[in-house]
Amino acid sequence: MHLTPEEFENAVAEAIETVPPAFRKHLESVNVDVEDEPSRETARELKVPQNQLLGVYFGTPLTQRHVEDPRMVSDRVVIYQRNIERMCRTRPDIVRQIRVTVLHEIGHHFGMTEHDLEEHGYG
Repeated sequence: MHLTPEEFENAVAEAIETVPPAFRKHLESVNVDVEDEPSRETARELKVPQNQLLGVYFGTPLTQRHVEDPRMVSDRVVIYQRNIERMCRTRPDIVRQIRVTVLHEIGHHFGMTEHDLEEHGYG
């Protein structure tokens, strides 16, 4: 099952809209992008098989920032379309997995660990 790039990006935007407004305001400096799949280098750095990486957060979690730290680079979330589509059989499965992946990566922005995310159903 595949979505067009536009359909996939719309599903990502809809997932972001499910973040409560009190938290969403802290995402203004976070770029959320869709790419086909991760590079070998990214997968290697994260120690995840390239075809199993669904998304990644690049940045410094809010919980690790200090007011005196310079902000030079925006935080970034990347969602990998082909990997999500490979693991899903139906459009509703793809949309559900997009939401879980987007919220998982946004959770890292807020300082949540993999364990925290698993406990909340975003593992």
